[in-house]
Amino acid sequence: MERLISNTGNLIAVIGLMMCLGAGVVRLSGDYHLFGYSAVTIFMAGTGLMVMACLAKLELLLLRSRK
Repeated sequence: MERLISNTGNLIAVIGLMMCLGAGVVRLSGDYHLFGYSAVTIFMAGTGLMVMACLAKLELLLLRSRK
């Protein structure tokens, strides 16, 4: 179970980071939209995914401390 939570947290974090970086690059290039979505919306979704990854890692720490 711990390995699943750890791998899922890592995957979600990488996806969130890529979304934030992609939105930032698009915005810095002067565009406001990426694939029909606002760059700000994609950035916020990426931030939400990184928060979700942090919560998964926190849960992993709590599971390890209970043992």
